Amino acid sequence: MFEKSTYENRRKKLKNKGLNGIAIFAGNIDSPMNYTDNTYHFRQDSSFLYFFGLDFQGLAGVIDFDSGEDFLFGDDFDIADIIWMGPQVPLKENAAKVGVEKCSAFSKLFELVAETIKQGRKVHYLPPYRGENKIMLEKLLGIPIKLLKENASVQLIKAVVDIRSIKEPGEIAEIEKACATGYQMHVTAMKMAQPGVWEQKIAGTIEGIALAGGGMTAFPIILSQNGETLHNHDHSKILKEGNLMVTDAGAESLLHYASDFTRTVPVGGKFTQKQREIYEIVLAANNHGTALTKPGVTYLSVHLAVAEIIAGGLKELGLMKGDVKEAVRNGAHAMFFPHGLGHMMGLDVHDMEDLGQIYVGYDDEVRPVDQFGTAYLRLGRKLQPGFVITNEPGIYFIPALIDKWKNEKINTDFINFDKVNEYRNFGGIRLEDDILVTETGSRILGERVPIYPDEIEKIVKG
Repeated sequence: MFEKSTYENRRKKLKNKGLNGIAIFAGNIDSPMNYTDNTYHFRQDSSFLYFFGLDFQGLAGVIDFDSGEDFLFGDDFDIADIIWMGPQVPLKENAAKVGVEKCSAFSKLFELVAETIKQGRKVHYLPPYRGENKIMLEKLLGIPIKLLKENASVQLIKAVVDIRSIKEPGEIAEIEKACATGYQMHVTAMKMAQPGVWEQKIAGTIEGIALAGGGMTAFPIILSQNGETLHNHDHSKILKEGNLMVTDAGAESLLHYASDFTRTVPVGGKFTQKQREIYEIVLAANNHGTALTKPGVTYLSVHLAVAEIIAGGLKELGLMKGDVKEAVRNGAHAMFFPHGLGHMMGLDVHDMEDLGQIYVGYDDEVRPVDQFGTAYLRLGRKLQPGFVITNEPGIYFIPALIDKWKNEKINTDFINFDKVNEYRNFGGIRLEDDILVTETGSRILGERVPIYPDEIEKIVKG
């Protein structure tokens, strides 16, 4: 937990955003795996954590924009709970840690909301994603569950996104802690990338590193020799000499700030000529993306510039043809690079995605591009100092996509399908770093995970 003043200042910033009425911030509760008392690992709601800081179940926070008051609602533990859990801190003491003086039993939340509605005042809430909170909000507000998302407060969403987008020094320090754990995870995966090793053994080992670091994984680990499947969570295969292993994994810090790295390594420690050629293109794209990242530029423009690096490199290998800029304008690169360059990162690995990506990654000036590939870009808007983002270009050879484009004669002016067919069993390569936008440019957060081909080969062989 940060200092009490951190949470007080965050709520003060929100109160200065011109909202009226009240805002409800619903915390999370335990979710059962297979019966009530056997639960998944608890994860608090990130916006509740950001403004109210308390990392345990059964809470809700309220900010009254008209009176300036803050409230916490929750129930103290009884003797039956204490027998199983040990001594517990009273809610009032926990509330004081985050600068909230008014705290009450959870049932009092219903009375406060009912009174607010009776007074004709606005009740703001963020889009719910947990079933339990959807049910609670339906009971609180009388809004059917299926209509809750569309009735969420856009004014509150925009205010929260505006505040959370700029990372405080303490947040950056937490992210770098997560990066340090992520570094260990990836170097360990590299060392284990040997023929005959089960993918699941590597995935399980590096998940254990995240847990031993005090947090959990920032998202389910992506680790596979079938790297052409962008989010491949299947870890069932045995590593084979000459294959490429893609590992996309990150950790959370104790305060739930995320890291998110991707590396691609040759099983056994030696890139083939084809693999190294493609790898060098992705590496050049990654480094170029970092060099272009600075305040005032749109991340959409960085994405497109990186796409030109990829298209140009593939043209040199004979996989693409024609004018590179024209190829990118027509989206031809997206057969090989069918996703966005990166996304916001912070308390969530895709920071604030629950609030609506259109509000997090775009604004009135920069809107999403309706073109295959670039349409998946989660972050397009102008960068500001304090943004933490990912930079993750890739090149993939997806047989089903290759066949579709070839059969439908899509971008035949820019793609040499006969040459591409020689790579259809190649797999994929993705390289991802975490980037802080600074006042004058950007910097990679944490010690950079080994990325250059020679150092990769040395680690795997070693």
